[in-house]
This record gives sequence, C-alpha cells and structure tokens, in this order.
Amino acid sequence: MTLIDVLIPSYRRPAALAVTLTSLCAQTFPDFRVIVSDQTEDSSSLEAPEVQAALRVLQAKGHAIAGHRHLPRRGLAEHRQFLLDQVSAPYALFLDDDLILEPDVMERMFTAICEEGCGFVGCAVIGLSFIGDVRPHEQAIEFWEGPVQPETVRPGSPAWERWRLHNAANLYHMQQRFGLTSENQRKYRVAWAAGCVLYDAPKLRDAGGFSFWQALPLEHCGEDVLAQLQK
Repeated sequence: MTLIDVLIPSYRRPAALAVTLTSLCAQTFPDFRVIVSDQTEDSSSLEAPEVQAALRVLQAKGHAIAGHRHLPRRGLAEHRQFLLDQVSAPYALFLDDDLILEPDVMERMFTAICEEGCGFVGCAVIGLSFIGDVRPHEQAIEFWEGPVQPETVRPGSPAWERWRLHNAANLYHMQQRFGLTSENQRKYRVAWAAGCVLYDAPKLRDAGGFSFWQALPLEHCGEDVLAQLQK
C-alpha cells in the first residue's frame, strides 16, 4: 500500500501547479501517489504542457497519478473534502498549488508524525519575498519540550497569538536565530498551519474532515456556494 497520498487542489494556476509538481519529483521520500483536482471552469490546468511534463516525470519515477476536474466550485473546504474522499493511503499530505518544497520535506514530516503519533504535522510556508522584513514582536515561538499533546486554541487566548509566527518570512528568521537545519529541527506549538500539512488520514476522517463546510451559515458562504443553494 502507498504510504502517502499527496492532495493538490488547484484553480486557474497551471504554471504554479507545475512548479509544485516539479518539486515533488525531487523528494527523497519514495512512497507516495499524487492526486490533483482542478476547478478551472473553461479549461483544464491538468492539460497544460508544463503540468503534463511534470506529471510524466513523476510517473517515470514510479509514482501513480490521479487527476480530477471537480465542478462546480463550492469553496476550498468542500474541495479539500472531495480530495480526502479519494484517499486510500494511511497518510494524506495536502499541498497548496504554488509551493516549492525542499527535497527532504516529505521525509521529515513523515518521520515526525510517526514519532509523535499525532493527528497532523505541518511544514509552514515561508514568504521569501519578505525576507528583509524582521518583526521581533511576531516571532515568539514555543517549542514542544516533551511529547506533542492535543491543545485547545481559542480566539483571545495566549495560544491564539501564535498565529503571527506563520506570517511572511518569520520562520526563516527563526531558523537563522536558532540554527535550525534538516539535521537539527525542533517541533513547535501552532495556532494554525496551512499550505503543507500531513494528516493521519483515519484520524482526520474521525474528526469530520472538511465536511464542516456543509454547516456554514449562509453569510459565511461565497457567491458560488450561494448560487448553488439557490438553484
């Protein structure tokens, strides 16, 4: 059985999607399948030449590929739930379609989630266009000194204030301050993580996955969702 299903929701960004797929080609972790779901209405990003080239390289390296066009659009939560429904592997890695991954990212995330036995491990993205923007007040970090434990994070609580850490290039400055590398990495507490998150798939399903989108009040729905509900 494949260990990780890599799930990539995409919309109208074939060039960015191709970059993300290309960075998967160089991953040191070998055992993964790639599932891409495109929601571009008037064309298919999956058919773009640059995307096809990256997919062919992945296939040549022995990775299975599954492509979907999931329409109509009902918001990102619904799209993520659709992708989760395609998962057969024990772990699911959700990737945004505009990331460049370092070659050992998947391997490090898989090692971490196996060591901790937790529900998810995130590898927060770094906005290098903000590399010169140093904001010490947004760089408070709390390391896990023992085993990772479940936490409740509520708005207004001290834990909620961790959201600033994942802004812009803050984590790059953290790496520099603490001398963190692939060989010297540390787990830290988060308020949120997005862009690159590895889930224990059964645990994510047990928690309801992304099906919460079905219970959103109408005032929180996008125009595309409202249009569908009104039909």
